[in-house]
Amino acid sequence: MKNLMKYRFLFTELVKKDIKLKYRRSYLGILWTLLEPLLTMMVLTVVFGGFYGKSDRTFPVYILTGRLLYSFFSNATKAATKSIRSNASMIKKVYVPKYIYPVATISSNYLIFLISLVVLIPVALVLGVYPTRHLIFAVVPLVILLVMTMGIGLILSTLAVFFRDMEYLWGVILMLIMYSSAIFYEPARVMKNGYGWIFDINPLYACIVNFRNAVFGAAPDLRALAFSMIVAVVSLGLGLLVFYKNQDRFILHV
Repeated sequence: MKNLMKYRFLFTELVKKDIKLKYRRSYLGILWTLLEPLLTMMVLTVVFGGFYGKSDRTFPVYILTGRLLYSFFSNATKAATKSIRSNASMIKKVYVPKYIYPVATISSNYLIFLISLVVLIPVALVLGVYPTRHLIFAVVPLVILLVMTMGIGLILSTLAVFFRDMEYLWGVILMLIMYSSAIFYEPARVMKNGYGWIFDINPLYACIVNFRNAVFGAAPDLRALAFSMIVAVVSLGLGLLVFYKNQDRFILHV
């Protein structure tokens, strides 16, 4: 944290650079951050709403809450995986704490994610999902998600330096995580078939279920909360340890 404060100007510039590069040569710019989840929600609602015969008018909100959190986790971890190699030229020329690169990349994706959450407000209100006192609790799974993503991002950015195929392997793992996070289906359907353990071992689903509970006005799932908090803290600690132990060898492999 001391080093981060010392290099806070560079950290801020890296975050700005990531956001600018993301929307470079884009006519819609930051507006696409709001349009993309809306369009995805519409497609998933039509496909899976029709497939499952869902007549519940709040189903699009159900999809959107899951899709927004998964999109951040997916985009941030994929970007973190490439962060060290994509900044190889700077790493070779000047000394900077190397963790700044994955942390800045994840932070820029988190800022974009927070902006994209704005779209949830009008959609929820139009479809009859009104705020309750439980909505305040939505902050907790969002913070846990950030910590967990930071930890996993640090681990992936380290592994990707030594194993270039990690980027492709993580893409496959993300697909498995998406289908086991109940983004466009209700978990009860899977639990009936005896596959409930899939949700029990998925920390991203634990964050999604508590965020959904907050949006829909339900009490938090304390079991999922405890599990996601433990995974977030452990992954961050492990990520810092793995990164710290290997960062001096990065220059030999980038």
